[in-house]
Amino acid sequence: MGDHSPFAFLCILLLFFGACFASIQDQVRDRITNLPGQPNVGFAQYSGYVTVNKKAGRALFYWLIESPKNRGPESRPLVLWLNGGPGCSSVAYGAAEEIGPFRIRPDGKALYLNPYAWNNLANLLFLESPAGVGFSYSNTTTDLYTTGDQRTAEDAYAFLVNWFERFPQYKHRDFYIAGESYAGHYVPQLSQLVYERNKGIQNPVINFKGFLVGNAVTDDYHDYVGTFQYWWTHGLISDSTYRMLRVTCDFGSSQHPSVECMRALKIAEVEQGNIDPYSIFTRPCNSTETLKHNLRGHYPWMSRAYDPCTERYSEVYFNHPEVQRAFHANVTGISYPWQTCSDIVGTYWADSPLSMVPIYRELIAAGLRIWVYSGDTDAVVPVTATRYSIDALKLPTITNWSPWYDNGKVGGWNQIYKGLTFVTVTGAGHEVPLHRPRQAFIVFRSFLEGKPMAS
Repeated sequence: MGDHSPFAFLCILLLFFGACFASIQDQVRDRITNLPGQPNVGFAQYSGYVTVNKKAGRALFYWLIESPKNRGPESRPLVLWLNGGPGCSSVAYGAAEEIGPFRIRPDGKALYLNPYAWNNLANLLFLESPAGVGFSYSNTTTDLYTTGDQRTAEDAYAFLVNWFERFPQYKHRDFYIAGESYAGHYVPQLSQLVYERNKGIQNPVINFKGFLVGNAVTDDYHDYVGTFQYWWTHGLISDSTYRMLRVTCDFGSSQHPSVECMRALKIAEVEQGNIDPYSIFTRPCNSTETLKHNLRGHYPWMSRAYDPCTERYSEVYFNHPEVQRAFHANVTGISYPWQTCSDIVGTYWADSPLSMVPIYRELIAAGLRIWVYSGDTDAVVPVTATRYSIDALKLPTITNWSPWYDNGKVGGWNQIYKGLTFVTVTGAGHEVPLHRPRQAFIVFRSFLEGKPMAS
C-alpha cells in the first residue's frame, strides 16, 4: 500500500487527533482551579511536571500563569523565567516575590495581588531548574551531585520541547527567555540551544525572539573586577582587602574559586558587616544566619526593602500539603521539604564556563533582541560588573548613556548598542522587580515592544 493511500492518511489523522486529545487531557490535569488563600483573578494557571530524562527519572516542575482574559492572552507572547543560584527556585523568587501576580502574606497562608505583575503583558512560564530545585526531582540521587551548566541547559530544552507538545496553543507564538543572577548563564545558554536547533526550520515551534537578563553573572574576570571595585568605591571594604582580592581572585572561576580567593572573600565579608549585600541600603532580616554565605553568585536569601523576611513566607506557604495538592506538586513524596534554594545543587555544581561573552556574540550576530538590566544597589552582581562585561563585547554605540524617566523622575540610565540594550534601575537591588516593581515593569514593557526607554 503506497504512502499516500487513504488508509495512511486516516492513520495520520488519528495520530494527530490522538496527540491533540492527549495534550488537552494533560492541560486539564495541570489546570489550577484555585490556590489556598488566593484572591479572585481573571486569568488561568497551570502547573505540574514534565519529564526531561526518563532513564534518570528527572522531571521539572513548572507554573504557567497566563495573561488576564481581558488582556487577550491568546495574542500575547510567552516568557520563560529562570532564577539562578545555581540551585534557587523561580517559583520562590521570580513568581512569588518579583514578577508573578501573587505575593505571600507574613502568615504564610494567604496571597495578595501584585499590581505590577508581568503577566499583564505576557504569559509567564516559571521553571524550577535543574532537578533538585524546588519541586523538581530526580530518581537518581547522584544527579543532584553532578549537575552543571550544560546538563541544565539540555534539560531545560527538553522541557520546552515536551511542554510545547502539552500546550500546542503556544506553538509558533513569540517566545522570550528571561532571568537573573546565575541565570545570566542559564538564559544565554538555553537561548543558544533553541537558536541553533531552530536553524533551517521554517516557522519553528519554539518561535524564539530574544532574551532579557537582570544583574546577571556574565564573565568571571570582568564580574570580579567590577564587583571588587563596587565594594571598594561604596566603602564596603578596606584598601588592603581590595588589593588582595584583585591579586587572588581576578583570573579565577567565580563558581570554583581558589583557596586564596576564598580567604580574601571571607575577609571582605567580615569588613562589610551585617548588611544585605543584595541590597546594600535596606535593612536585613532580623536573623542574619542565612545571610552569611559566600558571595559567589549564589543567593539563598533575598531581601525586600519594606519586608526583608519575605523568603520565610514562601517556605511556609509552599510546604503546606493543601498548597502542594493545588499545584499538583510533590507527587512522588520528596524526602525533603520544599526550599527556596538547594544547598546540595549549589554546593556540588559541576561545569561553569568562565564567560558567556562568546554566546552573546553569536546571538547578537543572529539579530535576536537582547536586553540587560541592572539594579544599582546590588553588591553581589553589581552594575559595575555588568558594565565591564558588556564593554568586553566591544559593540558600537547607537545611543549614548542617558537617563530614562518615569513620571518625570529618573528611573535609571540606559545605553543602546548595536545588538544589545543596557538599562539600569536606580535604587534597585539584586532582584530589581522586588525593590522597584513599577520601574521593572516599565523595562519589561519596553523590551517586549522593542522600544527605547522613555527619555
